[in-house]
Amino acid sequence: MRRLILVLCGLLALAPAARAAPRVVSMNLCADELVLRLADREQIASVSFLAAERRISTAADLVGDIPLNHGMAEEVVRLAPDLVIAGRYTTRTTVGLLRDLDLPVLDLDVPATFEAVEDQIRLVARALGHPARGEAMIAGMEAALAAIPPRSQPARALVLRPNGLTAGPGSLVDTLLTRAGFINIGRDPALQGYSGLPLEWVVSLRPDYLVLDTEPAPSPALAHALLHHPVLAHLPFELRVIGVPNRLWTCAGPAMAEAVALLAGVSPVFSAEGRYP
Repeated sequence: MRRLILVLCGLLALAPAARAAPRVVSMNLCADELVLRLADREQIASVSFLAAERRISTAADLVGDIPLNHGMAEEVVRLAPDLVIAGRYTTRTTVGLLRDLDLPVLDLDVPATFEAVEDQIRLVARALGHPARGEAMIAGMEAALAAIPPRSQPARALVLRPNGLTAGPGSLVDTLLTRAGFINIGRDPALQGYSGLPLEWVVSLRPDYLVLDTEPAPSPALAHALLHHPVLAHLPFELRVIGVPNRLWTCAGPAMAEAVALLAGVSPVFSAEGRYP
């Protein structure tokens, strides 16, 4: 028996140690939302300050006492994480400095299709050491979307965001509008090249629906003033408004299902809050 115990101890000593889940810093809102849902609490060294802003974050309730960062290199280096997750188009100076210091950085792109969204969820879940949680998130998202019937009659919709921005082809918003049964007027080639959509175009395009962020702005701003312009209340045709909080479709993740439900005119069938077991 003593010899057997010694042999077993020797085999255990030779076996590779289980890979510990990495400690992670997230510097991007969309990365924050995935990290907060997929990682263990003790893995998360820091998330961006945007994650705690309820108006723009769908995971604000999950932040708790997790330290917040402002995307500065000195904040990240001090925490000595095993992995940094950033956005491909944000905090680029910091990302460059971190790579110069040989810190591993995972850059997340901006998915525009359901397939790309699922691929990104899998990527982050694997990087965090929890691939099964990623699959659970995807399954829940797919089930929620499948339960939402598209509109029975296609309708023409136009998204109008602060500063008059709209959503065209190749965007996640366009994908969600199409899934909800809308024809996205923002796909019109005539709109290409406009950084903002003049209200005259809203009148001339005559959409059936105008999709706005109807949540009150945190403070007065010219960017939001356009959404309350008197011309929108006195259009020479019938126009219906659908309110979709921008936070539901700013990032690629499970909250997309709630955005589609609002667009389709049904009660939300999915809660975007909570972790995945």
